[in-house]
Amino acid sequence: MTDMALAFVAAKTDEAAEARRCLSDRFGEVSLANADVVVALGGDGHMLETLRSAIGAGRPIYGMNRGTVGFLMNEYREDGLIERIRNAVPETLHPLRMKAFCRDGTIVEGLAINEVSLFRASAQAAKIRIFVDGIERLSELVCDGVLVATPAGSTAYNLSAHGPIIPLGAGVLALTPISAFRPRRWRGALLPRHAKIAFEAIRPEKRPVNAVADVMEVRDVDRVEIMEDRGVSLTVLYDLEHNLEERVLKEQFSP
Repeated sequence: MTDMALAFVAAKTDEAAEARRCLSDRFGEVSLANADVVVALGGDGHMLETLRSAIGAGRPIYGMNRGTVGFLMNEYREDGLIERIRNAVPETLHPLRMKAFCRDGTIVEGLAINEVSLFRASAQAAKIRIFVDGIERLSELVCDGVLVATPAGSTAYNLSAHGPIIPLGAGVLALTPISAFRPRRWRGALLPRHAKIAFEAIRPEKRPVNAVADVMEVRDVDRVEIMEDRGVSLTVLYDLEHNLEERVLKEQFSP
């Protein structure tokens, strides 16, 4: 045991499970409730799950990659783990809060660390009206979908949809269309982090739309409201030589 109480959480893969066993044997392990730091072992998907489970707990998360891409993770090494955690750079993340109004009258809320997305749910393209701070900014977007991404999530689905990579300290959110047909040349917008964004589905009975907050899907929505929730803070720890701010910067120069 060490003087730092660690809890290990592993993805459901053999590689992650073996890493947890080795680390637990070497450094000892306590329950999540008694941990000073939670060490997440897996890929980016597992890191998002760990962060969601940490909401309200106030414990920092230190991730090590036992998955594939691992953009949100540190390199996996057993040696010097306690020193690495002590010297790690903390990054504070604030999730997006989604409020989805469904056609059947139900209202569903969820938090997204990466992005909130709307997708067409039929063979026909979606038609979406976009509001920012109560002002209509786009009367009709014909598309496969549209998303709002946090800086931490800007290198995920947002990047695949040709959205901008955002440095963590920029104080903005990315509003990015997904396969936009009309307006053909609209490529999205950068919005201040305090902006209140609303999407309205146009004729959803004919062109149904689903909403997704990271991995939580809400079907057949009429309207979705999105804003950054500054009341929720999540702390992620990164090795000094490979912190998240540096990764975002380096990603912008990747071939």
